[in-house]
Amino acid sequence: MTEVLPGSVNAGDDDADREAVEQERAKLREFVKGLSADDIKSGGWFTKLCAQALRSYTEKATWEYFQQKYKGVPPDGIVGQQIKLAAKNAMIEGGITSSLYTGTIAATVGSLGGASPAAVPAGILTFMVDLTYITQLQMRLAYDIAVIYRIPLDVDDPEDMMKLVRVAFGIKAGEVARSSMKFVPGLVRQVLKKYYSGPVLAAAKSLPIVGKHLLQRNIIKIGIPGVGIPLTIFVNRYTTVAAGRHAKSVFRDEAEVIELADTLIRRTRHLRLMLWVAWLVINADGKIADAERLLFQRLTRLARERHQVDDEQLANVVNIDPDEVWHRVDAEPGDLSDVVYAAERVATVDGDLNTHEKAVIAELRDRCERR
Repeated sequence: MTEVLPGSVNAGDDDADREAVEQERAKLREFVKGLSADDIKSGGWFTKLCAQALRSYTEKATWEYFQQKYKGVPPDGIVGQQIKLAAKNAMIEGGITSSLYTGTIAATVGSLGGASPAAVPAGILTFMVDLTYITQLQMRLAYDIAVIYRIPLDVDDPEDMMKLVRVAFGIKAGEVARSSMKFVPGLVRQVLKKYYSGPVLAAAKSLPIVGKHLLQRNIIKIGIPGVGIPLTIFVNRYTTVAAGRHAKSVFRDEAEVIELADTLIRRTRHLRLMLWVAWLVINADGKIADAERLLFQRLTRLARERHQVDDEQLANVVNIDPDEVWHRVDAEPGDLSDVVYAAERVATVDGDLNTHEKAVIAELRDRCERR
């Protein structure tokens, strides 16, 4: 499919793509009509959208579906195509709605705080259809990318759901206030700051973290007087590509960790010992990174599933004792090069080796060579 360039949406869109976008907008228009002003102010709109956007979608967007659709294409290639398609749809939607954005709508958003809990001002409908469309698009894109890299996500699990939301919208703990400008290109950031205040953002102050973040991000397209279709299309495309690339970075890194776990399980001849050594290396510097935690969870899971190895003694360890691990190493006969290899790979999963990790590996190698 040919990518649509900014400014050419009305003239060069593929009819089928535009029709699909229109159909999705129509569904979301009905969804928004069912919201109250209180839903928008409280952030309830986002909770309701998550349920609508993902429930049936996740049943269709499976790894098997993407394998069938892109036969023979590696995951990176499939992800790149999904980001491209999502960006195109975001631009089409921007072209459709941008002409509807007016100063009146901006003022209406700002006055939402004074609306009755049950009523949504008519002008807010356009804003919310656009917001929900882009929000849904980017959330589904992030989910697609997780599926393609075979990262299991259960949308019925609150922890997995919040992980998907954070990845889809680039939200980090304590950084929401700063992240509202995160997706905006440096070229227009200074211009936006001039208008990034006042009554037009009054509603955002009462929204919870995610709702506030997404509302503020969408205000960009209607909060600048005199800027029309080109910026709306550009912002839609930019935020969607940024969301896709961020999701690719996160889920691809996780896929690499999972792949490493699979490799270590397959290559080791000393499974129990390897797990003890791996945990010692991970704890060497007194900190456990997310990648290290994921790796060890995967290692223990594969050990159980493939080899029925479930080391309860290791599972009950609070502070791992190096002497206990060295005793196990010294008591193990034969070539332990596979354990050394595993230790070296585990140490690099969160970046370059630090002093503590180097010391543990040096000790391990020395003990194995003296055998």
